Amino acid sequence: MFLVIFYFSILLVSIYFFFKKPSSKTAPQCVSKQIELTEQIPLLNKEGKITQEGWSRSAIWDYKRKSIHAKWFRIKEWEYYAILSHDKQIGLSITLSDLGYAAFISLTWFDFKSSNYTQYEEIKFFTKGNLGLKEPFSDCSVEFKGKKIQIKIEPKGDYRIISLTAPKFQTKDGKTGLMGKIQLYQDPEMEYMSIATSWKDRKKFYYNNKVNNMTTAGELTIGKEIIEFTPTNDFACLDWGRGNWTYNNCWYWGSASGLVDGVPFGFNLGYGFSDRTPATENCIMYDGKVHKLDQITFHLDNKNYLKDWTFTSNNNRLNLTFKPLLDRSSDANFLLIRSKQHQVFGTFSGTVELDNGKLIEIKNFLGFAEQVYNRW
Repeated sequence: MFLVIFYFSILLVSIYFFFKKPSSKTAPQCVSKQIELTEQIPLLNKEGKITQEGWSRSAIWDYKRKSIHAKWFRIKEWEYYAILSHDKQIGLSITLSDLGYAAFISLTWFDFKSSNYTQYEEIKFFTKGNLGLKEPFSDCSVEFKGKKIQIKIEPKGDYRIISLTAPKFQTKDGKTGLMGKIQLYQDPEMEYMSIATSWKDRKKFYYNNKVNNMTTAGELTIGKEIIEFTPTNDFACLDWGRGNWTYNNCWYWGSASGLVDGVPFGFNLGYGFSDRTPATENCIMYDGKVHKLDQITFHLDNKNYLKDWTFTSNNNRLNLTFKPLLDRSSDANFLLIRSKQHQVFGTFSGTVELDNGKLIEIKNFLGFAEQVYNRW
């Protein structure tokens, strides 16, 4: 009798979430203390809670998977690279994520001139954290050998060397095969955004490092076309995340990297999930330094993601307009598991104010912004 009630309950929950529409409303903003940490500490204490929540200019939290108080299917680990070329108007993204019950590996090629993209992915089930994503942020090495995709990322000094092969990758214009070797350089003196926050259940946590303005070099072959990346025009960002997440989440994220008047410039904007009272992850990167922002709001049309977006801050330090070029959208619905994504690539124009009051103006600056809903 107990088993009948149990499985009937599972069925009712599945039906509820199948028909439940994800919320598209912007999450309410909170008052943030903007607690900045500067000294190396363990991420989690003996109770599985964050030792000290806040933000930092580098990865000072020491992450250990074994310290998490959660079942294997609640632990989420991922690394996402986005390489964008301002002059060639092309891009490549690489996703390596281990959600416990499955790992998702994907390569996405972007052609912004024609507003086309090609996504190629592979899924490996019941990985339980064994995909190979490393614990310390300083060790970015990982190797995946699948049937469709082979990726190897290895650190060499201040470089990340990415080797990739996908023989059956095919673009929408008929080019077959993707392979290459790319070098991403991270200046050891360059600051970046690191944040550790939790939910009301303090054992649920979000630890994230967002690195902008990594210069890119190397070569990529698509079909018979050879594409060369150059450090003066091509830049990458890294989204390195680990966490014990709640079941339902909707988040907003925006990022861009490049040069403004010859000076390295970028930004990371994000909100929508976890308790951001200790700190937000909103910041400007300029000439290797982080300039902290408070609250940011994304203004968008949830019925048409290709309409112009605007971005504002509560203290008027950021005012940007975003003109979309393409929407990398998907909606994977498997009853209890769902991921609805709109990652929109386009150009930013407007002004941002640095900590010292200096105003930076950008025009047609290539980047992306997204709204994502997940239950997993």
